[in-house]
Amino acid sequence: MEGIDVVFLYTWILLPLLIFFARVADVSFGTLRIIFVSKGIKYLAPMVGFFEILIWLMAIGQIMQNLNNVFYYLFYAGGFATGNFIGIMIEEKLSIGTVGIRVITRRDASLLIVALRKAKFSATVVDAEGPKGDVKIIYSVLKRQNAERFIKLVKKHNPQAFYSIEDIRHVSELLPSMHTPLWIRSVVPLFRFIRKGK
Repeated sequence: MEGIDVVFLYTWILLPLLIFFARVADVSFGTLRIIFVSKGIKYLAPMVGFFEILIWLMAIGQIMQNLNNVFYYLFYAGGFATGNFIGIMIEEKLSIGTVGIRVITRRDASLLIVALRKAKFSATVVDAEGPKGDVKIIYSVLKRQNAERFIKLVKKHNPQAFYSIEDIRHVSELLPSMHTPLWIRSVVPLFRFIRKGK
């Protein structure tokens, strides 16, 4: 009886959960790998890819050994869907990459411009003409991790302003508002040291 319980526990609870969480992990790693590649982070992308495929092989191996169990397919698919969601959440928390923010405002933007520069954001200001009259366009390039702080200043001084955010892969100059995150500053020298050792 105990033997049957152990087999039942493994077949219908432990193994499906293992497949589910393995799939969550490998898809999360896959999402991060794609993001790292798109952002040009060439040191982390291969390392994440290694763990991604290692976990995937473990999950698919269990599926191949139990092709007659449709129950496992559901956990496999559920893990895939959940992994995509978690991968995007992790990427949002890491705030990787560089963005360009464009602000268009009809109000006097002098206070906003002063506040942005006081907060060490580099901002280019251009006079332009919109459909309803004169406007100012404020453009800034900054690290994504600083975008929320930038937008808070915009909403505080010009709450009706229109703004858009776009990803930027490469920039020709490091601006004051583009401080490199601590985790990247710590990891990159490690890879350089390993390469020199070879």
